[in-house]
Amino acid sequence: MLWPLLPRRFPHIPGTDVAGEVVQVGPGVKKFKAGDKVVAMVNPLNGGGLAELAVTKESLTATRPPEVSAATAVGLPVAGLTAHQALIQSAGIKLDGSGEEANILITAASGGVGLYAVQLAKLGNTHVTATCGARNLEFVKSLGADEVIDYKTPEGATLKSPSGRKYDAVIHCATGIPWSTFEPNLSANGKVIDITPGLSAVANFALGKLTFSKKQLVPLLLSPKAQNLDYLLKLVGEGKLKTIIDSKYPLTKAEDAWAKSIDGHATGKIIVEP
Repeated sequence: MLWPLLPRRFPHIPGTDVAGEVVQVGPGVKKFKAGDKVVAMVNPLNGGGLAELAVTKESLTATRPPEVSAATAVGLPVAGLTAHQALIQSAGIKLDGSGEEANILITAASGGVGLYAVQLAKLGNTHVTATCGARNLEFVKSLGADEVIDYKTPEGATLKSPSGRKYDAVIHCATGIPWSTFEPNLSANGKVIDITPGLSAVANFALGKLTFSKKQLVPLLLSPKAQNLDYLLKLVGEGKLKTIIDSKYPLTKAEDAWAKSIDGHATGKIIVEP
């Protein structure tokens, strides 16, 4: 789908989130040694996650606490860090519960990023409205969402809050929803944070800047940091955040796991294990 931009060359081993044991470190590595249990993100341009051995940078690696399983930890890097960055950096939510209450909409809340976003948002002073399919309504509500909308119903397609709230920020984890659907549901300074921005999202962002619009669509490009991964692992260890696992596959069935992911209807994370 991204050829000729990505991958750089074939054959290509996909996968960016990894958890395991350090077997070797480079001469410049100070924080880790062989035998350490870690979770990390490999360079998405190079890939390499779906393999028995993977290489990553020290700056993208965190120590996995013994109370956090590898399967739980490995769901965090891309999805967890994206949710964290969208809420903290883009939406300005403080996860210690301080600050004024913010009304947040999270689309595709039963997906990998959405499930983390709901849980993290509720650590802050927020009212969370979430969208998902009918089969996951109660599940998403159990994670803390204050309101849950079935996006397939005529009412749900408008994204209107059942309680009539206007959204201060939208963590947009879905695709195919036009700006015209979001705009009337936003507060005066509301913003849509698009985690999978396409050309139209970038164009809308530029147009908003040119016209000095207070309502904005903001493309999000993940800037992963090990300290943020450490923070998420700490929350998991404290029971304040959990990885929702849709299914597990052995490495020999990685192709089936990939097909399940492409299908787009997984509830949570798909884990590949040795």
